[in-house]
Amino acid sequence: MRYSGFRVIKEALTGHRGWGPAWRDIDPKSSYDYIIIGGGGHGLATAYYLAKEFGKSRVAVLEKDWIGGGNVGRNTTIIRSNYLLDGNEPFYEFSLKLWEGLEQELNYNAMVSQRGILNLIHSDAQRDAFIRRGNAMILNGADAELLSTEQILKSYPFLNVDNARFPIMGGLAQHRGGTVRHDAVAWGYARGADQRGVDIIQNCEVTGFKIENGRCLGVDTTRGFIGAQKVGACVAGSSSRLMAKASMRLPIETHVLQAFVSEGIKPLLPGVITFGAGHFYCSQSDKGGLVFGGDIDGYNSYAQRGNLPVIEDVCEGGMAILPMLGRARLLRSWGGVMDMSMDGSPIIDRTHVDGLYFNGGWCYGGFKATPASGFAYAHLLATDTPHQTATAYRFDRFATGRMIDEKGMGNQPNLH
Repeated sequence: MRYSGFRVIKEALTGHRGWGPAWRDIDPKSSYDYIIIGGGGHGLATAYYLAKEFGKSRVAVLEKDWIGGGNVGRNTTIIRSNYLLDGNEPFYEFSLKLWEGLEQELNYNAMVSQRGILNLIHSDAQRDAFIRRGNAMILNGADAELLSTEQILKSYPFLNVDNARFPIMGGLAQHRGGTVRHDAVAWGYARGADQRGVDIIQNCEVTGFKIENGRCLGVDTTRGFIGAQKVGACVAGSSSRLMAKASMRLPIETHVLQAFVSEGIKPLLPGVITFGAGHFYCSQSDKGGLVFGGDIDGYNSYAQRGNLPVIEDVCEGGMAILPMLGRARLLRSWGGVMDMSMDGSPIIDRTHVDGLYFNGGWCYGGFKATPASGFAYAHLLATDTPHQTATAYRFDRFATGRMIDEKGMGNQPNLH
């Protein structure tokens, strides 16, 4: 079934009796060529591109809960490619280009809104750093524009530009950045993968790996053993627990990242805005709520909830640039489970076990990377060679010293 405006009108006139399920609900087969563990955005995108780009039809996605119940539905929906380092910027620009054509490719309304993202500047040193970042973005084919305070006030006249501690001295804008409806991404990729023959199996938790003579032969699950030629792990904040079942210890810590939404208000923010003197980022949803977030909680946790000091810290950052934020009531908050790597950059690589692959360590960058992550991971699984934009995302960089330390904070993932 293809979606279209004509189809919506037809269903509206006929009582909406013609809509079918977006994907099949089926039992797992005894074996597959490829098993993707994790039914989030990255796992579903990997399965979709395996089928579409590489013609692989015997593919299964195993999700322990339900599609869209993990981090893909627990984020602030921001997409961007405003990175600095060569290991990151080409990859995230590739992802942004895939976002731009995603709805047409999937025939699904993911609500891609390129409303722009603005990083505020509060010091001369920060201006120099953002000039360098903007030039790096342009050299890698992305868009970047350095804005003056006067230019910023035309779009954001309510900003506290004369704040005594954090004066706003300009900003770095990426006009192609923006937001996407997070759960629609999961549903769109699930529907697209299913249409190409991928089996999406919910409520199927992996309990172990069958490894013999250094080769992974399949996985044990709550629904029985499932054999596979290749197994790809893609479970975000649960990466360490999953890979421990294969006797692997990862260079990853798991932390909670909280997000918040206010009550609905009249249109206020035309784009995404970030505080440069602290960690605060904010956009406005189509419902009118201000969606914002900040730092991770500073302790390891697998719980999808955080603590009150982080809420206070995030709100303080927001109040520094948007004093009127104090009059808005907080509607709700939630937490995602982040797999924080030791340099703040991801891993897409083969493991030492033949036939077992890993995708994780996405830190704050997971949602925006969804299309490129799926494409690059599918490329690795299908060809056993890394995609050209993901050649730096390897395990061995921690042993060889080739870290991709985007924020300059070394092995302190709690500071990223």
